[in-house]
Amino acid sequence: MAGSVNKVILIGNLGRDPEVRSFQNGGRIANLSIATSETWKDKATGERRERTEWHRVVVFNENLVAVVEQFLKKGSKVYIEGQLETRKYEKDGRETYTTEVVLRPFRGEIHLLDGQSTRPPAGTPEDYNRADPPRERSGSQPMGIDDEIPF
Repeated sequence: MAGSVNKVILIGNLGRDPEVRSFQNGGRIANLSIATSETWKDKATGERRERTEWHRVVVFNENLVAVVEQFLKKGSKVYIEGQLETRKYEKDGRETYTTEVVLRPFRGEIHLLDGQSTRPPAGTPEDYNRADPPRERSGSQPMGIDDEIPF
């Protein structure tokens, strides 16, 4: 094997609202806390068991920070793709290590899995009250700029 792979894929829910911070140079990062859970039936007791794992996620990609800031909140279901990074810092005079899932520019993905609740609202109040029937589109017509994106 010539190389190695450092890739993390998580599907989970945000445990708290994202924290977005700005730096003096204009850059921004977002910190997320994502919970993943697994459930099983205990063979000995027959009871349902659950274990939740918490993941620290740091987003350095400016475009993804904007998505996080605008659309994510506590409870949002997301797909995250990034890489593991361990960093060292000093806390109370002691060296401390933490491992995080990091989304760097050009190396990370976030997909919003909540459906319509994470879609941006239309631009005008009239759009909220519009009761137009859905438009039919044949496969040969190209999508227009006002057509709904199918996800």
